[in-house]
Amino acid sequence: MESENQTEVSEFLLLGLSEDPKLQPLLFGLFLSMYLVSVLGNLLIILAVSSDSHLHTPMYFFLSNLSFVDISFTSTIVPKMLVNIQTQSKSITYGGCLIQVYFFMVFIRMDNLLLTTMAYDRYVAICHPLYYRVIMNPRLCGLLILLSLFISIMNALLHSLMLVHLSFCTDLKIPHFFCELAQILELACSDTLINNVLVYLVTSLLGVGPLSGIIFSYTRIVSSILRIPSTGGKFKAFSTCGSHLSVVCLFYGTCVGVYLSSASSLSPRKRAVASVMYTVVTPMMNPFIYSLRNRDIKGALRKLISGMSSFS
Repeated sequence: MESENQTEVSEFLLLGLSEDPKLQPLLFGLFLSMYLVSVLGNLLIILAVSSDSHLHTPMYFFLSNLSFVDISFTSTIVPKMLVNIQTQSKSITYGGCLIQVYFFMVFIRMDNLLLTTMAYDRYVAICHPLYYRVIMNPRLCGLLILLSLFISIMNALLHSLMLVHLSFCTDLKIPHFFCELAQILELACSDTLINNVLVYLVTSLLGVGPLSGIIFSYTRIVSSILRIPSTGGKFKAFSTCGSHLSVVCLFYGTCVGVYLSSASSLSPRKRAVASVMYTVVTPMMNPFIYSLRNRDIKGALRKLISGMSSFS
């Protein structure tokens, strides 16, 4: 195969979800609607938490950070996809593709680590309620956010720097709607053994590790809840972590589904459709899950909306 050095690669082609011209207006409207709902919903969560002093607690501090990450996550992918559909162009520059890979990996890893941090917060709140304020102090909360950000940035930087050293073949078509690391590695003409080993190693450490932490936290939480004598007490304790558990199941469920679809014999286009679940649908659903299942958030949102209405 004819190959070319990565410095000569000017752009990649994102084939998107479908090449059918009749479906493009539908895809544009659908993804624009989901993007706007996702941004607006997560922005309302951030404003509600920041405007209500009763929500200035570690749990809602982590929730507002998760909402910010979800906004950034979808904004890394969807706007470029919408521009390509609207302009009927499939191109993305080489530099733009690397930047998209970098920020995609930063924010999806942040999502993962924040969910683990929130599970630890619920573990301390339910299993060690008397020491909750002492353990989950503002300094520790800030350090956990900074640590998650540092790990995410280092992980993304490592993979991005490894990509820079690859050379690519003349076929630069990516059967996806964004620049995904695995898809780019498949286009490389140079040896990607180290890249693939690194992907599997990091996925094992930063994927399975946090998930194990979440499972451990909820094992201890369930054990503590079962020791509560009254049914009302059990329900109250579990209700404080019900929303988080729903988000965890949605996030990891969709990620595992995409992983299984990529490991199966599904076509690249069908795997791209499956990845819509965790890249677009999950960030859009998170605000609904927290607002519908959480009385404090619903109350804060009512105050925020009524305050905005009276101001206008």
